[in-house]
Amino acid sequence: LRFAPGPSGPLHLGHTRALALNNYYKKRYNGKLILRLEDTNPNAIDAKAYSLIQEDLEWLGVEADEVVTQSERLDIYYDDIRKIISNGGAYVTKSDAEEWRELKRQRQAHPDRERLPEVQMEEFESLLNGENGIVVIKTNLNDPNPALRDFVAFRVVDSPHPLQGDSYRLWPLYNFAVAIDDYRLGITHVLRGKDHLNNTEKQRWIYKYMNWDEPEFIHYGLVAIPNTNLKTSKIRESIFNGEFTGWDDCRLATIKALARRGYSSETFLKYWENSGIKEVDIKFSWQNFDSFNKDLIDSTSRRLFFVADSSEFNLETDNPLLKQAPWHPDNKELGNREETVISGSKIYLSSGDLKVLENGSKIRLKNLCNVIIQDKNLVFSDFEHKKGIPIFQWCSSHKHIDLYYPDGKVVSGLVEDSIFSLDGHVVQFERTGFVKLEGEKAFFLHR
Repeated sequence: LRFAPGPSGPLHLGHTRALALNNYYKKRYNGKLILRLEDTNPNAIDAKAYSLIQEDLEWLGVEADEVVTQSERLDIYYDDIRKIISNGGAYVTKSDAEEWRELKRQRQAHPDRERLPEVQMEEFESLLNGENGIVVIKTNLNDPNPALRDFVAFRVVDSPHPLQGDSYRLWPLYNFAVAIDDYRLGITHVLRGKDHLNNTEKQRWIYKYMNWDEPEFIHYGLVAIPNTNLKTSKIRESIFNGEFTGWDDCRLATIKALARRGYSSETFLKYWENSGIKEVDIKFSWQNFDSFNKDLIDSTSRRLFFVADSSEFNLETDNPLLKQAPWHPDNKELGNREETVISGSKIYLSSGDLKVLENGSKIRLKNLCNVIIQDKNLVFSDFEHKKGIPIFQWCSSHKHIDLYYPDGKVVSGLVEDSIFSLDGHVVQFERTGFVKLEGEKAFFLHR
């Protein structure tokens, strides 16, 4: 099997479907997975992406058995197109591109199509030696699908390549390079979406001309991922313009951004494995995705109080009070977070929670005691648990933190100082949701 992204940027959520499915069947049938970096368009390559993609695979827990870079295989492509030209399966034209396309639309052969293979070979060598033109695979000009009539196998690109520099100027297009590599790398099963159906038919012409056995093509249904920007070129442009801070900006759906927000790598694999390779089109569900993730992280995510838009109060009490709050309501092995507060301690409550209360109201400071609100003082009342008393999260010893949401909203607040030992961890801010801590920042994950 193979996973074959173009190195135009790091991987995003959309890439993980093909990766997860190929990885699943590799493990199920003790197969081999090749990571093939398809970089035969010099104008669509980010030089950093070669390593970024492999970092993403490592984070996802997917191990490629072999890594192949297409731009290192140009001589193989040249040798194979020469064979096809010699057998009369391809031709070279240097004519106007629109003229060639118009003849295709009319189901007519371009004059250059009928030249002898010997002439075509000379024309091909001229492209390698500096002339301009294209190499075209012959198909059925009467095919009812215009997309499947003669298609371009090679074109000239004079831009330097990030890896190859100016060593090459005649580059294979997607369908030619893919067909050649799938055979020569021993790919037996090609798993991909239905949007590749036309590509499959084009690639079959290559197999026919080379007299090769085809791999098994498996096309699964398309997936719609609503309200999610997965266009790498647009993301890069937005990063360049300063709209996003980088590929790991939490507003994005790149793997690096989703990892930064705290998603488990296992979630990606489980979600797509569960979707399978059915031919029916599907719609990605963030709700289901988050549910998969919650099942994986909930039992180990410690709990913390988060107070947004805080109001400051003074505590009045005759005796010191001890907060004993469980790190997790169900995982008792994690123990408690403890804090002693004394009379005169500053207590911070959320202003939003206070709006419905009047002076003199009794509230419960969660995991501590009941108090009476008297202006800007909280006066100790008792420890009794009674229905109807509103329960407040609170902070005394605290740290300021900014909570970043994927829609761009930022909420500033206070979090209890037990946070200091949890940097880099996923925790749950009670009543807010799961977040990942990063210094003085927290990134919202989901509820």
